[in-house]
Amino acid sequence: MNLSQIELLRILQETNFSLSKAAEKMNIVQSAVSRQLQLFEGEIGSPLFERHGKKLTAMTPLGLRIIEEVNAINQAKNNIQALAADYLDSNHGVLHIATTHTQAKYFLPKPILRFREKYPGVRIYMDEASPEQLINKLHTGKADIAICTEKVADDVYLAVKSCYEWHHAAIMPKNHPLADGEVTLERLASFSILTYSFGFTGRSNIEKAFEKSESKLDIVLSAADTDVIKTYVRLGLGVGIIAGMAYDATIDSDLVARDLSHLIPCSKTKIAYLKNNYLPLYGQHFIDELLQAVSKGNL
Repeated sequence: MNLSQIELLRILQETNFSLSKAAEKMNIVQSAVSRQLQLFEGEIGSPLFERHGKKLTAMTPLGLRIIEEVNAINQAKNNIQALAADYLDSNHGVLHIATTHTQAKYFLPKPILRFREKYPGVRIYMDEASPEQLINKLHTGKADIAICTEKVADDVYLAVKSCYEWHHAAIMPKNHPLADGEVTLERLASFSILTYSFGFTGRSNIEKAFEKSESKLDIVLSAADTDVIKTYVRLGLGVGIIAGMAYDATIDSDLVARDLSHLIPCSKTKIAYLKNNYLPLYGQHFIDELLQAVSKGNL
């Protein structure tokens, strides 16, 4: 058993058990991949993959247990590389941030600008995705830090820090009936609603609030992007329920925003990273920058 064979198992899992793709990733011929796998299984004394002919179709129970150890070894290898790079130069590197559109556009710009002023040698790569995809990116090493509202607190492998609380707002054209008078869930429910897709930007809190009041939502459009919701509100498709921070009184001067903090529970944006992942000093300082920005109200 050697590190190349251990790495082969991880890559086979990553490529959905494709021998050809694994060979391409490892820069070797496919026959060499098959040979290394055969040697590994011979040393273990049991198949690690189920097969249909020559095609690998799934991992055996033993294979699934071994891949857990393989992933731990890969994590240790990545930690060693990151630790060494950090020791040699903690002011240069790459920070991969996975987040949602709302956080990327309305929360992160100023903190990232201040961070870049302190760490000009750190390149930032930002990837926008759903909360489920963000968590997957953390587990597959494609992101160092995830920033979002939903899902991350449910993953026991993640270290999670609460960042800030925010509320939803209803938006509508200036001449809309809801622009005046008291806003209640019952009154909101009488209009067509445009809001976030399931799993995005506090959608679960919106659902809970209306379920508790026994008012049924008529959601005619859902989207991950706040700007998409605003566009269709402007077209008269219905009332939008968005993150309050996403309403800009200058840019959105043609729309009216009504605060919903008394109707829908506050949502919490969280910062998450793998507990067993070594986070470089600049990554730790980036998290500190976010938390300080919130505590000082400097967003």
